[in-house]
Amino acid sequence: MNSKTQNLSLSGAAGQIEVLIDEPVLAEGIVARGVAIIAHPHPLFGGTMDNKVVQTLARAFVLSGWRAVRFNFRGVGASEGVHDEGRGEAQDLLTVVQQCAPEGPLALAGFSFGSFVLSQTLATLWPARRIEKLVMVGTAASRFDVADLPPEAHERTLVIHGELDDTVPLADVMNWARPQTLPVTVVPGGSHFFHGQLPLLRGLVVRHLSAPVQ
Repeated sequence: MNSKTQNLSLSGAAGQIEVLIDEPVLAEGIVARGVAIIAHPHPLFGGTMDNKVVQTLARAFVLSGWRAVRFNFRGVGASEGVHDEGRGEAQDLLTVVQQCAPEGPLALAGFSFGSFVLSQTLATLWPARRIEKLVMVGTAASRFDVADLPPEAHERTLVIHGELDDTVPLADVMNWARPQTLPVTVVPGGSHFFHGQLPLLRGLVVRHLSAPVQ
């Protein structure tokens, strides 16, 4: 993303995990607000940490003073292993959290399949770890069993979906969110990949990150 991007390799259960860390540009004496871990879309349909939506999420976090961590799920890019339908991918996400953000403020974000994996991981993390911010974009509610979010997490969560998403219909995301009374921010005319609307997506995320945590 910029000259302050680091490429790392972490040890995971299925082998090495390829990671990119984007550092915010901060004034002297100012430290990052925390670490944001971002999960990419479905590996079997071309999803990687270089996906444009994932990069947009990373940029939003960096602009907001967070260290943004993107990574490739097992079997993608230089990450070892094979696709595991979300189970192993949740383990990958937990591994990245443990090694890149073992303590301190933590945020999680996911796009499409990545939001599904985020929801599964959150069930493990939430009881023991304070999550400052959650961002779920294009949540794959029609394709996977996306877990409900803890009620206490709702005020810290931004769910964004495109009105004209033909990969994950908006109605399916509303059916997932409605029983939880979880608000969904709908981008008018938005597609699954937010073509032509990535700056708007970035702005919505930056605004969410600037809101005080309850």
